[in-house]
Amino acid sequence: PLLYGALLAAVIGLGLPRDPLALDTLARLQAPSPAHPFGTDALGRDILARVAHGALNTLGTALAVSAAALVAGLLLGLLPRLSGPLVDTVSAVPPVLAGLLVTGVTGSGPWAPALAVGVVAWSPLAAHTSSLLRQERATTHLAATRALGAGRWHLLRHELLPAVLPPVTRHALLRLPGVALSLAALGFLGLGAQPPSPEWGLLLAENQPYAERAPWAVLFPAAVLALLGALAVTGAGGVRLPRRRGRIDSPAGPPPGDRVVPAPRRRPNRTDVLLAPVPTPTTEER
Repeated sequence: PLLYGALLAAVIGLGLPRDPLALDTLARLQAPSPAHPFGTDALGRDILARVAHGALNTLGTALAVSAAALVAGLLLGLLPRLSGPLVDTVSAVPPVLAGLLVTGVTGSGPWAPALAVGVVAWSPLAAHTSSLLRQERATTHLAATRALGAGRWHLLRHELLPAVLPPVTRHALLRLPGVALSLAALGFLGLGAQPPSPEWGLLLAENQPYAERAPWAVLFPAAVLALLGALAVTGAGGVRLPRRRGRIDSPAGPPPGDRVVPAPRRRPNRTDVLLAPVPTPTTEER
């Protein structure tokens, strides 16, 4: 993840000082060079500058949508009886269809793709939260804690949320490139930002007609999207479920260092001797 993050930061850092809207008609569709490391588009604009400035828009929007989806998924996932039918319904709606519906109601604009993706992005996280919640409630550890008199808020804060939050956060991080791709897809369809914005989806749509003549105009933005996906997948491995002390879910034996005290042996009394079965003599003894 450090390598992918360094590459993405280098691309953004090198492109931000450049002007993404500067036109140079004498350098139309120019191949990558020291002056233009990613080449130029059909209007002579520097692709590196447009990719870097578009990263701020796309990544910032994707992070905001993912954070909102995480909060909504956790809140609704903790109420499975109320959100169960809604989760099943929303999960069947693709982001592109939601984008068309939102755009038809609110019109196209820079926030239409974010609203459309946010409407459907929370449902997988809510389903994951509900599944983890059922699994955690079935553990003997939680049953023992409840038997000791722990209230609902204590169980929620100290037992359920520590077990549910890290995996769901990791899930949201894994879905970050999917959210960015959905935003780019809606921008590619013209449902988001309008020209001359350097948004990634719009950038791919503008350069698609010149893919055969100037493939770098499409390859470099697509490569940055792939780099974002690799960064999210590898970086999600750092979110781990924390260990909690005192768990008794699995009978793995006593912890190391504990001394096992054997049960005391009971001496047989007179009643046990009288009630003991009498052995039957064998043929040889007879």
